[in-house]
Parts: sequence; structure tokens; C-alpha cells
Amino acid sequence: MKNTLTHIRVRYGETDQMGVVYYGNYAQYLEQGRTEWLRELGFSYKWMEANNVHLPVIHFSIDYKQPAFYDDLLTVKTTLKQMPNVKIEFYYEIYNESKQLLITATTILVFVNSTTKKLMRAPDYLMEKLKEE
Repeated sequence: MKNTLTHIRVRYGETDQMGVVYYGNYAQYLEQGRTEWLRELGFSYKWMEANNVHLPVIHFSIDYKQPAFYDDLLTVKTTLKQMPNVKIEFYYEIYNESKQLLITATTILVFVNSTTKKLMRAPDYLMEKLKEE
């Protein structure tokens, strides 16, 4: 399935007193990976929200392998696990510059109609673009 690579430099404020990335910040790195995955398809969260679609996260799991440190250049590999329906599932790997695997993670998001607040199927424009890949 389609994957993207996103590069992120660890900022000082994302670390604890030992210079290690605070565990909660990885969720933001994954979100940035998802955002760039979508952008590479030609869409953005902002555009989708303007077109009546929200994507809340309903599941998040992460396995920490090794720490990331201040000023590390991280690579977030974001992979679509399967074709979406009412939900879309991603698998992630984050590596440091030495190509060491730091974390693996998964997220599941659902498509929600912004007006009705009800679940909906993945938009046709997204499905069509994924079939082209």
C-alpha cells in the first residue's frame, strides 16, 4: 500500500531533562506523517474539513524500541494498511539518522460527516486517488 517518508527534526522543547523525546510527542510525529501522506495524494486535512469530512483518531498504539534525542533527524514512514471504508488504518515506523528503528505504531481513524457528525464512507475522491497508486 501507499507509503510516505516525512523528516522531522527533534526540537528542544520536545525532550525531557535527559534530552530524550517525551513519549507523548510521538503522537504528533505520527500526525505529521499522516498529514504528509494525505498531502502527497493531493489533499489536506484543511481541504477535507472544508469539504465536510473530519478524521478523528479512534485507536492509537505504539511500541517504543529506542529513544530519540534532541536534534535527531527522524524519518517517519507512514503506510496505509488496507483500502479504507468507514475507517482508515495506518502503520508507522520512525527511524533516526543511523537507520535505527525507534518506534512502530498504528492508528485507526474514521470518516465523519462534519454536519451530521455521523460515520460515512471514505470520500470518492480519496478512493479514486488510491486506486491510481
